Amino acid sequence: MIKIGIVGYGNLGKGVELAIAKQPDMEVFGVFTKRNKENVQTQGSIVYHYDELLDYKEQIDVLVLCGSSERDLRLQSPELAKNFNLVDSFDMHAIILDHVNTVDKVALTNNTTAIVSAGWDPGIFSLQKTIMDAILTDGETLSFWGPGISQGHSDVAGRVEGVKMARNYSIPNEDNLKKFKKGKSIDAKNNHHKICYVVVEDDNERNRIEKEIKNIPHYFKGSSTTVKFISKEEMEKDHSNWPQGGRIIRTAKTSDDNNHIIEFTVNLDSNPEFTSSVMVAYARATYKMHQRKEYGAFTALDVRGQDLSNKSREQLIKEML
Repeated sequence: MIKIGIVGYGNLGKGVELAIAKQPDMEVFGVFTKRNKENVQTQGSIVYHYDELLDYKEQIDVLVLCGSSERDLRLQSPELAKNFNLVDSFDMHAIILDHVNTVDKVALTNNTTAIVSAGWDPGIFSLQKTIMDAILTDGETLSFWGPGISQGHSDVAGRVEGVKMARNYSIPNEDNLKKFKKGKSIDAKNNHHKICYVVVEDDNERNRIEKEIKNIPHYFKGSSTTVKFISKEEMEKDHSNWPQGGRIIRTAKTSDDNNHIIEFTVNLDSNPEFTSSVMVAYARATYKMHQRKEYGAFTALDVRGQDLSNKSREQLIKEML
């Protein structure tokens, strides 16, 4: 059994625990939290304090890091790669390469294996884009996110001083999507609009909070964003679930007469549970790659498809036919 350590027990951590329960070759070693561990209620997994991690280094095969990209993973992933194989879902697109390179140096030095940015976007969407572009080279690929709640955006908005709760919805521009699929020219900067629902501690701080949210780099700055202030009761009643969706679409041609559209779509009742399930599959791949002494930092683009599965190569080939 592959023994998994879950680092952090928010929505992602809870999803990882659920996903591992469905895997025949994995088990949760324990949940590691920076909170008071007596206050963390799991689905049955043992809870340890984060500071105890090194005590169990030899008993954990892979860590799944469930923290915030902005607040945790930038420092946590390279630090933990000194001693552990790991998976993270780092989602700050503009600086992913920097993150990969930073973790890679540490993992290579310490003979560990890390798969980073292993969610669905970035992650499996990145892989689909690469496949589409490789097959149909004469074309264009665009992503349309939503409608649904973005975890990363909600998290960083919720960290703004004076914010008690935040949920950010990505809303795709359906007119742009339809035009793009018909081969018409569009302005991709207008492909999405964000609506961020916020509960604040002090209504007098609304103007400052709105400005700060709209200027958060890598998440809101430069994007079309509406901030809506609501009550805690409204938030709990209308925005407690975490649905999300997304589409990658490539339009391309193989000749002057033949045009093609490839589309990959997800429709999710729970964004964090789906992301967690992706991370758990990549945790298996991390374990297999480390067994082959493939050290360093990798992304979804570097991983063999069969490494994601608990099935044998022979079984997978048979199921293809």
